[in-house]
Amino acid sequence: MDFHSSGSLAAFDHSPQTRLVFSPGAIVRLGEFARGLGGSRALLVTDQGLVAAGHASRAEESLIKAGITPLRYDRVRENPTTWDVAECVAVARAGRVDLLIGLGGGSSMDTAKGCNFLLTNGGEMRDYWGVGKATRPMLPFIAIPTTAGTGSECQSAALIADDSTHQKMACLDLKAAARIALLDPELTVSQPPRVTALTGVDAISHSLESAVSTRRNSVSTLYSTEAFHLCLHGLEAVLTSPSDVQSRGRMLLGGAFAGLAIENSMLGAAHAAANPLTAQFNVIHGAAVGLMLPSVIQFNSADPAAAAIYARLAVRAGLAGSHMHTAMSVQLLVGAIEALLDKAEVPRSLLAHGIREEAFSELANEASKQWTAGFNPRSVTPADFVSLYRSVA
Repeated sequence: MDFHSSGSLAAFDHSPQTRLVFSPGAIVRLGEFARGLGGSRALLVTDQGLVAAGHASRAEESLIKAGITPLRYDRVRENPTTWDVAECVAVARAGRVDLLIGLGGGSSMDTAKGCNFLLTNGGEMRDYWGVGKATRPMLPFIAIPTTAGTGSECQSAALIADDSTHQKMACLDLKAAARIALLDPELTVSQPPRVTALTGVDAISHSLESAVSTRRNSVSTLYSTEAFHLCLHGLEAVLTSPSDVQSRGRMLLGGAFAGLAIENSMLGAAHAAANPLTAQFNVIHGAAVGLMLPSVIQFNSADPAAAAIYARLAVRAGLAGSHMHTAMSVQLLVGAIEALLDKAEVPRSLLAHGIREEAFSELANEASKQWTAGFNPRSVTPADFVSLYRSVA
């Protein structure tokens, strides 16, 4: 069920675009899958950290064994811009590639997707800002997440910032979705602890925001509910035992499910409030959204339907009893999130990031313009965003 207060089921149109392959050691099968998609010259889009960890070499070895020529773009940066995409396109075009592989976190996958748009359809990224604006087919794309959090491997959106304005553009097109997502939890063990913590917080925020979005439906509810359960307990365990591959697997699968929830639903005010913090003050995305999440849950709980969903999520995760009052269940949920943020060492004040009240008005105006703000279960005005920022000052 989709937990709508009216009891009616929301309409949906669900056609999974991405084949999910979940298994420790799945990276060794990359060549097999690439060959199955008809690839002969594959561009591996990754970053220097993953090159140093040896993951890029393992991927290329599998491709070579399958008779596929690997090429590499290993200059991915966090929060990729139009400049990064242009650099990647130049390498892909010169290499005459017919397959793209994103190895890494959301930035690697966004860069690869952005490259796919321009390589196959031409123009500039701003031409695809919005939904379904690519008119030509795209190259097959394989996503291999090495972080458990963004869910980009299961989404059809490329999030690319304009290099001059810093405006983050969401370019959505079903043709941009990965054909295959290889979920190999062994690849996530090499993550730095800080990356593990912040991407995990991001995944939890995805599950909670997609659960209450105005576009929620029966399909997204299935994914968001299971994602929250997997991520909440998986992150708690991984923060204590970083080498626990079983818990890493729960996080990786939960992050993918949360990505599927977003793909079938949307996000809300926590992401809308977080994005300007990243754009204007360079607050890492996971820290920014984690900082805002408890206050947004409190704000949204004034909506009875949203409060009921939060309560059910708390029960599913074992945080509350099934016969507990809704308001108490929501408070237990908020308390669990706050405790996890503390365990993940996420600063829970804007002042800790050097952000003072005089910045709130501009931040709120930017937050209210974010696309995800329009899908929050409660309407959020600039004044509401100012209040939300003040609650975490």
